[in-house]
Formats: sequence, C-alpha cells, structure tokens
Amino acid sequence: MPRIAFAFFALAACWPAAAQQPDPNAGRNLAATCAICHGTNGSNAGGLPNIAGQPKDYLAQQLRDFRDGRRAATIMHQIAKGYTEPQIEALSAFFAQQKAK
Repeated sequence: MPRIAFAFFALAACWPAAAQQPDPNAGRNLAATCAICHGTNGSNAGGLPNIAGQPKDYLAQQLRDFRDGRRAATIMHQIAKGYTEPQIEALSAFFAQQKAK
C-alpha cells in the first residue's frame, strides 16, 4: 500500500507542471481568426498590413498598443482587447516565423 500511495503523490506532484506547458500550436490556432483581414499566414494582397515576417517584438507591441488604446484602429482595438499576454506572445511568434510574400 505505501508504494501505491507514493506513486499517486509523485504523479500528482508532477501534474501541475505538465498542465502548464504552453500549447505549441497556440499561435497558429489564434492566427486563423486574423486570416480574413491579413491573409493566410499574415500575407495580404488587399491593402491591409502584411504581418508575416515582421519582428516578434514589433508585432507584440502593436497588439498591446491596439489593446491599450495607444494606436487608432477601426476594429483591431476591439480584437486585441480579447487577447491575454500569452496569446499576444504566441500570435507574435507565429507571424514572425511566417515568410512574407
């Protein structure tokens, strides 16, 4: 019985660390909503900014500026308000890794 209890508590102690691992696809999954305006993978031929290949820190700052009202926008300020800091980081990393067309 003590071995079973020890195994249970050892597993329980490791569970929170495993649950906190970031989703490697979070940026890609969040970026799907950006495609309608910014194009697939951030390359847009329709006049809106191409965000593919932009520096990660630049993209993250732009999203924060939209979210915090420091940058004027028609819709991005509303969209950015819904993102958490980890989501902003994930989106920025995803688009920074994309190839600009």
